[in-house]
Amino acid sequence: MRNLFKIAVNSFRESLREPVYCLMLLPALLLIGHYPSAAIFVFSEQLKLVVDSSMATGLLFGLIIAVLCASNTVAREMRNGTVLLLLSKPVSRWCFILGKILGVTAAAALFTCLCNLGCVISVFVATDQFRFEMPLYFGFLGIIAGGALIGMLANFLRGSSFPEVCTYALTVLVTIFSVALMRLRPPPEIVLADLCKALLLVNFAVVAMATIAVVAATKLDVVPNMCVCTAIFFMGLLSNYLFQRQTDSVLLNRLLTVFYSIFPNWQFFWLVDAVAVKKPIPMSYVGMSALYMILFVLLASLWAVVLFQNKEVAGDSRN
Repeated sequence: MRNLFKIAVNSFRESLREPVYCLMLLPALLLIGHYPSAAIFVFSEQLKLVVDSSMATGLLFGLIIAVLCASNTVAREMRNGTVLLLLSKPVSRWCFILGKILGVTAAAALFTCLCNLGCVISVFVATDQFRFEMPLYFGFLGIIAGGALIGMLANFLRGSSFPEVCTYALTVLVTIFSVALMRLRPPPEIVLADLCKALLLVNFAVVAMATIAVVAATKLDVVPNMCVCTAIFFMGLLSNYLFQRQTDSVLLNRLLTVFYSIFPNWQFFWLVDAVAVKKPIPMSYVGMSALYMILFVLLASLWAVVLFQNKEVAGDSRN
């Protein structure tokens, strides 16, 4: 367990140190921060636009980050043979791949969590379709700039990793700012408790997608991995339409049932419409979705262990 924890922590930090992580995080937060300004193009639906756009940004950017982090921490190490250094020590293959899954999913979950906190801030900024809270808007932009400035100073003065320090700084600053808004500002028209539940479900989806990305990274490089994960993502979005149809063939119906069980149904994690119409989201639904995510992650992790057991990790290092 100690080796598993160390591999997970190192994978998490390695993911945060990737330049693409910060390059995706900063634009994602800036996009979410600017969504309230688009409320002038809608009528009485400004909060729905902000929430829908922010959740979609966190989900799609989280998918990309999950694939890139998995490819950089798993596929690249196997391609250049550096994984042999770990496997030459008393570290089993299952411990290595499970540690990678934990590290990559934690990094992807942190990315989506920051986007979700940015969504909460944008909800407070979006007052109505004719105006929005300029002090909060510029305060959010200042926090993003402050996180980048802290990372820059740490890199210049101490030689620390700019993406890693910037991410840590943004985690602290965005969390403090969002919590302060929820405690000190009047609540918006939207129900914050249900919004937080819906955002938590988006995190569940990203964690499941990150696990799939690590599983695919045991066999595929970054571009094929992205193609496979994108296909699984869109098939999961259309899972009800594709796999819950009834046909005249009994064999085909059973096959569709198997596919429906294999592919994750992302619609379970997308409740932006319920938040928009102020329909309460029960905690039992969140708990069942968490159980669904945990079971899917466990099965995908088991499949990753099976694939990695027979993987020739030294194939490229002999060239």
